[in-house]
Amino acid sequence: MIPERVAQVLAVHGLAAIEFEPGSTATSRSAAERLGVLVGQIAKSLLFLGRDGRLAMLLCPGDRKASSAKLKTALGVKTRMARPGETLAATGFEPGGVCPFGIDGRIRILVDEGLSQYGTIYPAAGTAASGVPMTFAQLVEITGGTVGEFTAAQGPSEEPTP
Repeated sequence: MIPERVAQVLAVHGLAAIEFEPGSTATSRSAAERLGVLVGQIAKSLLFLGRDGRLAMLLCPGDRKASSAKLKTALGVKTRMARPGETLAATGFEPGGVCPFGIDGRIRILVDEGLSQYGTIYPAAGTAASGVPMTFAQLVEITGGTVGEFTAAQGPSEEPTP
């Protein structure tokens, strides 16, 4: 079930989540398979903790990985991926279902421009069994995120990061 705070944001913007059986879209690959789209169309939400104690969420294509160097340049500090418990505490969402809607305003949002190549992208809607079809422009507008290049291509043998 989509969390109420996420449902409210989606309703305000005339968007609706697609829901599947619990846990079925916890990775970018599984979400893409369920939705019948390219892995890159999955807008994965990754939470990072900076050495300064501040949080940042990166929204990026499911077939790309975060670039530590680009994140450091954008945020001004070295970061690390937030641990599952830290992610839940900061966002209220379990890893695999983290979404950029209805989160604490103290979390800085970064939107990788790689998502802009797709007509429709699918961020999670607060559960590991959901996706929200939307445009890149809608994602940027709703999140108020900073657009830039924050990722690197994944090698052919690497699995997409959930």
